[in-house]
Amino acid sequence: MSGAVTATLLALCPVLLGAGFLLGRRAHRAGHSDVGTPVERATFETLHTASLAAPALRAGLTEDTARKSARRLRTLLGTEALAVTNRGAVLAWDGAAEHPHAQHVMDQVAPALAGGRTVAFACGCDAVDCPLRWAVAAPVVADGRVLGTVVAYAPRESAVLARATDEVARWVSVQLELAELDRSRTRLIEAEIKALRAQISPHFIFNSLAAIASFVRTDPERARELLLEFADFTRYSFRRHGEFTTLADELHSIDQYLALVRARFGDRLAVTLQIAPEVLPVTLPFLCLQPLVENAVKHGLEGAVTRSRISIGATDAGAEAEVVIEDDGVGMDPDELRAILRGEGDASSGIGLSNVDERLRQVFGDGYGLVIETAVGAGMKITVRIPKYRAGVYAP
Repeated sequence: MSGAVTATLLALCPVLLGAGFLLGRRAHRAGHSDVGTPVERATFETLHTASLAAPALRAGLTEDTARKSARRLRTLLGTEALAVTNRGAVLAWDGAAEHPHAQHVMDQVAPALAGGRTVAFACGCDAVDCPLRWAVAAPVVADGRVLGTVVAYAPRESAVLARATDEVARWVSVQLELAELDRSRTRLIEAEIKALRAQISPHFIFNSLAAIASFVRTDPERARELLLEFADFTRYSFRRHGEFTTLADELHSIDQYLALVRARFGDRLAVTLQIAPEVLPVTLPFLCLQPLVENAVKHGLEGAVTRSRISIGATDAGAEAEVVIEDDGVGMDPDELRAILRGEGDASSGIGLSNVDERLRQVFGDGYGLVIETAVGAGMKITVRIPKYRAGVYAP
């Protein structure tokens, strides 16, 4: 994709030069006294106009996004009128001229839709001063499929407008491909969260309810408190909105999970929490820490005949928050761990580790993957670094 973006930006040079010349001449006549030459100011205005059109297109090609972007695209081309179509209909029209019949437009752009190539045609308007005597339709292509066209109208034939319309259509195509990448990323994250939810062991749910039931007669108030903890825990884990949460909410859910575990195992599990209050508002991927704590509980209690210890710490590390989850359980062979993080081996040996590691890298970059220290019989220590601020990352 980066190559396509670069190629398209380079290809847009004729558009920028043409638009820069036209806008620069207008700015000169208007007497603008901003810093820079007319061409420099016009180039800035052109790039600014493109940036205003991009957000709508990043939502895909719909009637609403086409309507929002059409005026910006017409400004880029400096043409009398402009239409945006999909494969079956005119989505938007912008211009002072009268809107031609939609079916007439679709008949004229049919060759561009069928062949995926830019076509020019006479509009059939014979009046001398008609602003719609000639038009050029350029295909919008994403993922190898022709999704629609950008149609620029002018009073006369223009080779420059034909080339410019073709390049603007390519730029629109790049925005739509980026939109598809955004949707794919969202679908992937949703699938990964569903996978984590599926890993919330049915045995844990059954055992939690059994533990709650054991207190119904002997300690009804404790049973009531545990039932509320269970309800809140499951409500948080299976919520349907937002891919991010705050460290405070994630730790609160973890505390509920541990309360249910302690209800079952009693003194066999000792948990220590040390949390710096200043990092509680930090935003992180949803269900990012809970699987790590569940992993620590599983490996801490596995085969343990004495008391197991788990410590959870969250500290302020300047521009980052650092979370450390450590257990004194059975540990893991480093080679087996590396296989799990690569998505190989027995996933049940490391609950959610590869999932969490991949999501952290997707959101914050490769420098923010899990740091895990372990060996057979030596327990496990997992360190998670979370930037305090990252553009586009915020809790609902």
